Order: sequence, then C-alpha cells, then structure tokens
Amino acid sequence: MSTFTVTTTLKIEADTAEEAALLMYRALSRGSVPNHYLVTGETTATTVVLDREKADEYAVIDHTADPGNW
Repeated sequence: MSTFTVTTTLKIEADTAEEAALLMYRALSRGSVPNHYLVTGETTATTVVLDREKADEYAVIDHTADPGNW
C-alpha cells in the first residue's frame, strides 16, 4: 500500500497564524467538507476534485471491513 499526503487549502484573513488555524478548524468543524485536494505521492502530485455525491457515499461505508484493504 502506498503512502500519500493530502492537503487542502482555505485562504483566511487573520491577524496571527494561530487565529488563522482556529478559523480553519471552525470552518472544517461547522461547514461543509472541502472537495479540492492536493494529493502528493512518492513521485507525483495531483490535484483532485471530488464529486460530492460519490464522496459522501464512499464516506458512509466502513472500508476497513473489506479484507482487500488489509
């Protein structure tokens, strides 16, 4: 299984880095989940835009129960 780093960005105006982090936390905990990501693998970086409906369907399934994921 490969390892990836998944990054999402939200441009926030704030007075300090801590305030910006807190505002990001608030946005993620109260708002909708972002659907634009930068996915970096061992050799490549790819921008991924998720289809909200398909992503929500995937999120409700427990993929750890699939022996193919072990």
